[in-house]
Amino acid sequence: MLEDKDLLSIQEVRTKVEKAFAAWQKYKSFTQEQVDAIVERMAAAARANSKRLADLAVEETGYGNAKDKYIKNLLSSDWLPRRMRGMRTIGIIRELPDEKIVEIGVPMGVVAAVLPTTNPTSTAIFKTLISLKAGNAIVISPHPRAFKCTCATASIMYQAALEAGAPEDIIQCIDRATMEGINALMRHERVSVILATGGHGMVKSAYSSGKPAFGVGPGNVPVLVDTSADLEDAVAKIVTGKSFDYGTVCSSEQAIVAEYSLRDRILALLKQNKAYICSDQQNDALGKLLITPSWTVNPNCVGQAPTKIAKMAGFEVPADTSILCCEIAGVGKKYPLSAEKLSPVLSLIFVPDFNAALDTCFGLLKFGGAGHTAVIYGKNDTRIREYGLRMPANRVLVNTPAPQGSTGITTNVFPSMTLGCGAMAGNSTSDNVGPQHLFNIRRLAYTVRKPEEAFEMPLDYDKASDGPMAAAGGAGIDRATVVSAVERYLASRGIAASPAASSGGSCGCSTPAASQVKQDTVASVAAEVVDRFLAGRGTSAAPSPAPPAAPPSQNSGGYS
Repeated sequence: MLEDKDLLSIQEVRTKVEKAFAAWQKYKSFTQEQVDAIVERMAAAARANSKRLADLAVEETGYGNAKDKYIKNLLSSDWLPRRMRGMRTIGIIRELPDEKIVEIGVPMGVVAAVLPTTNPTSTAIFKTLISLKAGNAIVISPHPRAFKCTCATASIMYQAALEAGAPEDIIQCIDRATMEGINALMRHERVSVILATGGHGMVKSAYSSGKPAFGVGPGNVPVLVDTSADLEDAVAKIVTGKSFDYGTVCSSEQAIVAEYSLRDRILALLKQNKAYICSDQQNDALGKLLITPSWTVNPNCVGQAPTKIAKMAGFEVPADTSILCCEIAGVGKKYPLSAEKLSPVLSLIFVPDFNAALDTCFGLLKFGGAGHTAVIYGKNDTRIREYGLRMPANRVLVNTPAPQGSTGITTNVFPSMTLGCGAMAGNSTSDNVGPQHLFNIRRLAYTVRKPEEAFEMPLDYDKASDGPMAAAGGAGIDRATVVSAVERYLASRGIAASPAASSGGSCGCSTPAASQVKQDTVASVAAEVVDRFLAGRGTSAAPSPAPPAAPPSQNSGGYS
């Protein structure tokens, strides 16, 4: 039975979707220049408030730390808009004169944006900017534990959009978000597309809504440290990535995988970077704390400082500890810490050789991060490419911290807070989602050929060969039969074959008996091949007569 708060949420959703849809009716006629001016104004407002919004997010959710949330806000408000500048999304977006194709950007409508609690403000900035850049309106549904900071972000963006000339109500934020309200939002008839960020259940609901949706899967990011790697650089970057916002980014490193020969050096370098190496007893305690019996992440541990997590597990670590490191012996349910942890806890797995490292990284991804992200550190490009070809991940990063590389800060993948995991994870895209995913492309296509010019086969049904008989007849064609057919056809064109090409025994073989169907098929194919060859050489010859009839089969028997 629906509770009053659910009814209120559903009513609010209905009202705000209608407002957004009415605003979009005006906004969809805006020019590219008008849209870009609105996006730039919103981005500037978000940049100016990035620090305050980071503080609000940590204060409300208790996840992560303000200094890294500030960087994530800048990713969405600074780097993303700069990458979007010059991107055409409205009206004629591209012309292909040689192909006689004109591409036209067509907005989708109202975007339903479901937001997480781990990255609330940066994701709100991101989804609002890409939605309006693509010519759409947006209705934001915050996580219940992050609605104040999310709606504060939406309000800043909305006021800036109005100042730049956007229609009223183009950005909406749900104040009373509940699960029933979110479901009503995703299924509303006025909603055109869904951007869903959250847990597995939320993403599944988005894809089950009957609407086009962009959701993402979980990350269980392996980091292969190859023997060719610069170990000092690699370990420092891994610690930087794992500690970033206390591990709340889904593309955060989850396990180092390296050969035994590197173990002592890696452990020493981890300690130099203020990582705490846990004992076997501490590993067991962390596994029981971080991963619930139902194999979900303990929400009380998400995005917490390493000192707090250690204390929750029953032990103390130095106050300046960057991350907690736990050496484990394998991957799977026997090893809870081989799963995604969403905290500054990093697993360590040491193996005999490179092939074993590949197998282990593959296993980590299949255990809970298929399609997401993998990392390798090394200088051997052959091994790097082998890793890229083998891993079931759609972002394979090289020599970079994972959160920064996957979101486009340190690499040239598109800056994004929504990282698609592709079909292997049940996602609709493997891309870093951006404005390019939020508009349709209408193609103006001019005629360039007649129908008969598009095909190599004749279009006349009555002249078409009988497929099954032709296939059966061609199954046993040998070299001598083809040579004979080509020679007969060349002779019909007035071209004598050289003695070496003669089929009459110079090659030591004789023409086997064949059915009439086979001979007709070979003659037809030979004629086509020779015509193409002569045309390519510019050889002039009389028009081709019909292919000569094949000699009667020696085994014709009673057939006529």
